[in-house]
Amino acid sequence: MTSLEEIRQHLNHVARESPEKAGALAFPMLLNTGPRLPVRPAEQPLHEQALADSLDVEGRKLAVYRWGDGERRVLLMHGFEGRASNMTGFVPGLQKLGMTAVAFDFFGHGESEGDRATILDVQAAVRAVAAAYGPFDTIVAHSFGGLCAYQAVRGGVPTDRLVTIASVCDFGHLPKIFCNRLGLDPSIEDVLRRRSEEFFHPETEIWERFSAGHRAAELTFPLLVIHDENDKEVPVEQGRRLSAAYSQARYIETRGLGHRRIVADPGVIAATLEFISA
Repeated sequence: MTSLEEIRQHLNHVARESPEKAGALAFPMLLNTGPRLPVRPAEQPLHEQALADSLDVEGRKLAVYRWGDGERRVLLMHGFEGRASNMTGFVPGLQKLGMTAVAFDFFGHGESEGDRATILDVQAAVRAVAAAYGPFDTIVAHSFGGLCAYQAVRGGVPTDRLVTIASVCDFGHLPKIFCNRLGLDPSIEDVLRRRSEEFFHPETEIWERFSAGHRAAELTFPLLVIHDENDKEVPVEQGRRLSAAYSQARYIETRGLGHRRIVADPGVIAATLEFISA
């Protein structure tokens, strides 16, 4: 199996000769989800307690999980290269509030079919889950899931509140995140942006329209934005920009939790539950 270091070295070597060729090689990696993560041992007990189901969404199986049977329902959305079980830390508190928690594995993640989960793929999934299990009182989303949550809500998925944790604000930041994570030559980023525009055609103005702050005035319900100042994957500036885009947003900045631990942190969970129950 080729390691990430070998991929990095190869792509950067190709980029010195031709950034265009390196970008063409890298672009499928930007879209494809890669190896699926197993359920973490700490998440296993609550994951197994879920009522598991599946939906057919545009010909692909979407794995869905539900905890509880309360009338008020909360949708939990994981991040890229994650799975629904990553969000189980919120489940006990939601059950104590008498609420039902619903989560799903993005396409290409967990037990769902497919090998990619673009922002439009996730939007289609959220619509299907909302139609089958909603409406949702609140959506709680992590990382790329947060960006997708804003897109879904703007696209008509109803909710009364939205919590995003370590979320991307600017859709155009995704190629940079990808290049930074792999340590790729900056010249590849421009190629990825152009190929993204070609991929999403006939969608236009994607860098603006798919960003979390797009048409911010249309979202008038309460928002909670949480980000860690030491996030190495999605820089804290993204959280600050997201909070600044919405006058009604409450912003919490944590320290020392990084990008992935933040979603399971007891303090972050408690703040989220307080916001939901207010």
